Amino acid sequence: MSTTHIRHELSELEANLRKEIGALPQFLEVLGTHYANLSLGELIDQLAQSPLAEHPLFCQLNKLDAAICQLDLGLYGLCSDCEAEIEIERLNQDPTEQRCATCAEHYQHEHRHELRLTH
Repeated sequence: MSTTHIRHELSELEANLRKEIGALPQFLEVLGTHYANLSLGELIDQLAQSPLAEHPLFCQLNKLDAAICQLDLGLYGLCSDCEAEIEIERLNQDPTEQRCATCAEHYQHEHRHELRLTH
C-alpha cells in the first residue's frame, strides 16, 4: 500500500468517526457543535477531560491519531511493541492496528482484566 492510499483510508476513517460523534448527543454536550472545526488532536484533548474518555469511539480516535503520527514518521505498519512489520491482513482489516498478531495476543492476555472492565 502506498502512503497516499493509507493516508486516504485514515482520512476516511476520521470522517466516519466524526459522523458517529455528531450522531451522539453525549458527545455534542461535551464538545459543542463546533467540534467539526477541531483538529484531531484538539478533539482528543477535549474528550480526554471528560467521562467520554472511556467510550470506544475515544479509543478509536486515539488509535487513528497514533496511526497518522506513525505514517508521518515513516513507522506506519510497525508493531508498537516489537517493531516487527504488522501482518498486511491485520492492517487491511484495521488500518489503525498497532500490534502484530503475536504482540496483540500477548497484550490481550496481559491486560485481559483491564479489557474486561472497560469493554
